[in-house]
Amino acid sequence: MAILWHPEEKEFHLRNDYLSYIITLLPDGSPALAYIGRPLSPDGRYGRLIRFEDRALSTHQPGLPPSFCLEYVPREYPTYGRGDFRFPALEFVCENGMPLVVDLQYRSHRIYSGKPHLDELPATYCESDAEAESLTLVLEDRAHQIEVHLHYTLFANHPIVARRVSIHNSGSKPIYLKRALSAVLDLDSADWEMLHFAGAWGRERHLVRRPLVPGFQSIGSSRGSSSAQHNPSAIFARPNTSETSGEAIGALLVYSGNFSIDAEVGSHGTTRLGIGINPFGFSWKLKSTETFETPEALFVYTAQGFGEMTHHIHRLLNRRLIRGQWQKRERPILINNWEATYFQFDEYKLLSIARSAKDLGAELFVLDDGWFGRRKDDTSSLGDWKVNREKLPGGLESLARKITDLGLSFGLWIEPEMVSPDSDLYRQHPDWAIGSPFEKRTLGRNQLVLDMSRSEVVDYLFDTISGILSSAPISYIKWDMNRHITEPVSAGLPPDEQGEFFHRYILGVYRLYRRLTQVFPHVLFESCSAGGNRFDAGMLAFAPQAWTSDDSDAIERLKIQWGTSFFYPPSAMGAHVSAVPNHQVGRITPLWTRAFVAFFGAFGYELDPEKLTEAEKAEVREQIAFYKQWRILFQFGDFYRLEGGRSGDGSGNFVAWMSVSEDRRRAAVLVVQVLAQPNPGFSHLLLRGLDPSLNYQIRVRPAVAVKNEASLRYNEGLRRGDELEYVGLLLGGDGWNGGSRGDFASWLFTLEAH
Repeated sequence: MAILWHPEEKEFHLRNDYLSYIITLLPDGSPALAYIGRPLSPDGRYGRLIRFEDRALSTHQPGLPPSFCLEYVPREYPTYGRGDFRFPALEFVCENGMPLVVDLQYRSHRIYSGKPHLDELPATYCESDAEAESLTLVLEDRAHQIEVHLHYTLFANHPIVARRVSIHNSGSKPIYLKRALSAVLDLDSADWEMLHFAGAWGRERHLVRRPLVPGFQSIGSSRGSSSAQHNPSAIFARPNTSETSGEAIGALLVYSGNFSIDAEVGSHGTTRLGIGINPFGFSWKLKSTETFETPEALFVYTAQGFGEMTHHIHRLLNRRLIRGQWQKRERPILINNWEATYFQFDEYKLLSIARSAKDLGAELFVLDDGWFGRRKDDTSSLGDWKVNREKLPGGLESLARKITDLGLSFGLWIEPEMVSPDSDLYRQHPDWAIGSPFEKRTLGRNQLVLDMSRSEVVDYLFDTISGILSSAPISYIKWDMNRHITEPVSAGLPPDEQGEFFHRYILGVYRLYRRLTQVFPHVLFESCSAGGNRFDAGMLAFAPQAWTSDDSDAIERLKIQWGTSFFYPPSAMGAHVSAVPNHQVGRITPLWTRAFVAFFGAFGYELDPEKLTEAEKAEVREQIAFYKQWRILFQFGDFYRLEGGRSGDGSGNFVAWMSVSEDRRRAAVLVVQVLAQPNPGFSHLLLRGLDPSLNYQIRVRPAVAVKNEASLRYNEGLRRGDELEYVGLLLGGDGWNGGSRGDFASWLFTLEAH
């Protein structure tokens, strides 16, 4: 790993064993991307890869060659107004609203070991300086006294470059940022496809793959959260790229607020990619001597397909984004009372659920919504975080002690960012809610959103939640956020700073998370936003797992977890077994199919164990005991997507994936058949990630009993790793699709080196 500077050629070469990222200075003094891809020789010089050509209607600046036109060259941090008509990374206006034409030129640079720290924003980090090397390019516009620092970090053991930007006003007057992207990549080809992860509540992060076309294409959020509609991640891949081969560049924003990921295919076959804070509705008053920091963007390059990209980003997020005591710890098996009781519970019912859960082998009991204020439904009491003594006469401490005395840990649901109009907090502080108090406010789930951009609100919530966490033996918090933001107006900001609201809101959320996790490092925080509306890398820096979706139906979860897995590791995915008919879609699936799918994540249950039959309880005991034996593999193993249907998005009739231990001696393979088929043929499922030289003992567990086990048992016994990778498991035949099985069948294979 090295970052090389060649002063004669004015060229920077960021290089490790996985990739080269080469920056050169253009004739106007601005930096340009000359190359990103497979590692090139450190002895070479590559500025010649950027070519200049005089074209019809092209523009050029006085004193520079006529062939040099900004519209046709790659640029590292482009601005608008001097001949580059593609979307810019940076835009300013003056106090009077006049646009500033900014001309950023290289002034200096610094190359150093390790990675700098960010104070307010979450970011990846290093535990030793040997893990990474960093470059800071200092650019300036002397006329307008603007200084921009482009920060790059190259990780030693990953094909990943982290980028972010610091923007400093050196002048005496304020200026207004209208756009400040975290990074731009200018690529010299338009032969790319865009993969992104779209959806809505209950069907988050479904994979979408489409070719780039001439013009502008974009995904993003303006909802105040990263959203279920679009995740702040995307992949730009060659048309032939698959799980196992081909070139791709993944882009992930470490941010939880409004974002955009943009692609513009130019008129001459080039592509500009941009990622950062959504410029829609954004404005930032940059006062004299002040600096604005953008969120961090991660670019991961692969020439070996999506699988390699996934493994590297999973390892980096698990080891160098997630922090604290829960970074490497196994996640506990929990049971949540929500779908068992909703709001209708008392202490007797909760303790009954907890006793049953302990008998089944669960490790953590989570009390969900309804424990505070006068909360009987979703119309009141958010903000009044005092225990409802009618439901819990002894308070949280008494309930938590009784549950921990059973041998379970105790967890609690909160929704701190919200307030109900029918609450004491709102009656005392109506101005703490977002929106003008003189205009109509829009409700979502009968609630308003607290103004997290205000320090007094963050301080109140910190004091309140700290009091709760100190009052009882609480080891887990489920932090929910059940609506999007409307009327984005803050009573704490002057009129010319209202455009800062959305970003200041998420900075306030981060500030509260940071303070709580520092004071209560033993608490496992799980982020939630009506399911997966805020499942992003920014949240993972504070909450090492997230509720993947409110839809826990096993078949819908195939597509959700498939899409989520491209960037986010299984240890971060809350995945639970719920009762049937499923509460979201009404589907009835086998209990073991529900468990098999949920095994590949932070495992738990969303049901009333007292309503299970004795046979079902026996199955749940077996599931929990099995998961405990294989938990490290499921949560922290290398994840491989094996079969996702013709479209490769996890929506096929057969869906298969697997996890492999770091030493490649253990693996688990899941195969799910959505709909049964009559008289099927055979097929081979090729496994990945195994040691070709090892023999593996294979065992298979079907979700339901099988009439004819001949085909099923064919796969059991000792098999070499090379055979499993090149020949695979045999699927199909009557042993798989007998009449006793029906739809939603599944099989879990375990492999252990022998």
